[in-house]
Amino acid sequence: MVRLVLPNSGLEDRIPSLGELESIEAKEASSRPQWDNKAQYMLTCVGFCVGLGNVWRFPYLCQSHGGGAFMIPFLILLVLEGIPLLHLEFAVGQRLRKGSVGVWSAIHPTLKGLGVASMLVSFTVGLYYNTIIAWVMWYFFNSFQEPLPWSQCPLDANRTGYVDECARSSPVDYFWYRETLDTSTSIGASGSVQWWTLLCLTCAWSVLYVCIIRGIETTGKAVYVTSTLPYVVLTIFLIRGLTLKGATNGIVFLFTPNVTELADPVTWLDAGAQVFFSFSLAFGGLISFSSYNSVHNNCEKDAVLVSIINGFTSVYAATVVYSIIGFRATERYDDCFSQNILTLMNAFDLPEGNVTQENFEAAMLWCNATDPVAYGKLKFQTCDMNSLLSEGVEGTGLAFIVFTEAITKMPVSPLWSVLFFVMLFCLGLSSMFGNMEGVIVPLQDLQVVPKTWPKELVTGLICLIMYLIAFIFTLNSGQYWLSLLDSYAASIPLLIVAFCEMFAVVYVYGVDRFNRDIEFMIGHKPNIFWQATWRVVSPLIMLVIFLFFFVIQVNKELTYSVWDPDYEEFPKSKKVSYPGWVYAVVVIVAGMPCLVIPGFATYKFMRNRCQRPADRQGLVSTLSTVSVNGDLKS
Repeated sequence: MVRLVLPNSGLEDRIPSLGELESIEAKEASSRPQWDNKAQYMLTCVGFCVGLGNVWRFPYLCQSHGGGAFMIPFLILLVLEGIPLLHLEFAVGQRLRKGSVGVWSAIHPTLKGLGVASMLVSFTVGLYYNTIIAWVMWYFFNSFQEPLPWSQCPLDANRTGYVDECARSSPVDYFWYRETLDTSTSIGASGSVQWWTLLCLTCAWSVLYVCIIRGIETTGKAVYVTSTLPYVVLTIFLIRGLTLKGATNGIVFLFTPNVTELADPVTWLDAGAQVFFSFSLAFGGLISFSSYNSVHNNCEKDAVLVSIINGFTSVYAATVVYSIIGFRATERYDDCFSQNILTLMNAFDLPEGNVTQENFEAAMLWCNATDPVAYGKLKFQTCDMNSLLSEGVEGTGLAFIVFTEAITKMPVSPLWSVLFFVMLFCLGLSSMFGNMEGVIVPLQDLQVVPKTWPKELVTGLICLIMYLIAFIFTLNSGQYWLSLLDSYAASIPLLIVAFCEMFAVVYVYGVDRFNRDIEFMIGHKPNIFWQATWRVVSPLIMLVIFLFFFVIQVNKELTYSVWDPDYEEFPKSKKVSYPGWVYAVVVIVAGMPCLVIPGFATYKFMRNRCQRPADRQGLVSTLSTVSVNGDLKS
């Protein structure tokens, strides 16, 4: 085993000894909030880890990479990459009893930038994630109508036909792109603020503020609903989905393995990235959550249990999603066939009901033999079930277009719409609890806000600032900005932060010291699996994913999809290149968190070199013990 440990003078002075932990925990009981029970903590962690990506990203990746074959690299990398880093974050937070900035500055003052980097990523992700919740709320409010507003096209100004843009696309597309987003044709055409989106955004941030106003004292109560209700709704949708025509077509298509995909390195790259991001690792929230546990809480068992729940949820959600996609594909397949049958019947004046799907080919042969000239003039649509099932849809397209279209074809469609968007709201909100944890705690740890300010005021100011910045997503170009941040804000920065976290614990803090800490906390040393993954396997996997991801992104031209009614292939989305100034935005969004880590270390090093030995201290004069929106103890 690798036993290299870098020099780390003063570590013993920066961290409490094992003998002091229990007395520190007793003192914290009056100054720091605590979890009411173990279930509350587990539900909070599960709610943070299990988010919208489990519902609309994982099914798409399964479908794109060989169906059931994708499960193999996903499960392998879940074990070798996800679980070890999750256990590490749980254990280091529980041992040092601080937020992300406090943990890494305690391990070494030059690592404070690691906590700041996590905070910046959480801040950026929180901006657009809550905007998605605002869109969910807009659809939720519009679900209390019969028929649903996206089930049919609106009439034109003369009320003699349908609006042209809707007639040339579909009701669900029109409601999403025009009624909801009123989207422009480029990211540079900002337009104006959409008042309905702004109103929903205000509601989303208000609900979030109420839930996190007193940290885990309030979020701990909310998770009983936000973390459990999605499973209830998923189960209801699965039962309903299995009763729909064609549902099994979707499920069989999803899980039918194409083992040749295992030879494609992109399959493994996507599996590793999905495992990493679905665990919400490196955001800092999990470190803070675990810091409120009892010193002797079994963090190893927690990591394994949360990982199993997360993996199960991904597979379970994919099954539900593809039961609905199978139903939608079957409906479209039947509509396509019906149109072809109608074309044939009209051309040859056949009696109604004479031609069915079962005898359609025989009827075509008969018509061709009867009148080849007339038959040759007919134009039939191509009806292929696999093509309809293979239409790769993820993210907002899956939630606001595919699922909403399927819901309109169900009996009592408003009920299913309400349930679906309640589920998405809960998934998004519980993930936002962890994101805000990753912003508020580091800001308190850095003493950016005075310690005398009430916790409600601090939380409110942070929410207000993020709310005001998020106005950019309410513009006509808002969706393009959201897609841009979603692509780059939480990709490379999180990989770098996670790699640095593991390196810091193993080679700066010292893995042997870490093993003794865990033995003290849970009663036994980590076994050979944890040793091997922490020291070598997991860092190596993250490094490979980062290098492949970086090479792919650098060599790829930055493009985005726009909704343009004037596009010759409309209603297909038009692929266009980003304007030059977007590259600067990408460098800031993705580069700033990455550069903070070496930048802060360099600053600390240079400052110490310029100071007299007696004056050399940390960048923050006193280390703080921080709670979620709680008091700071010097």
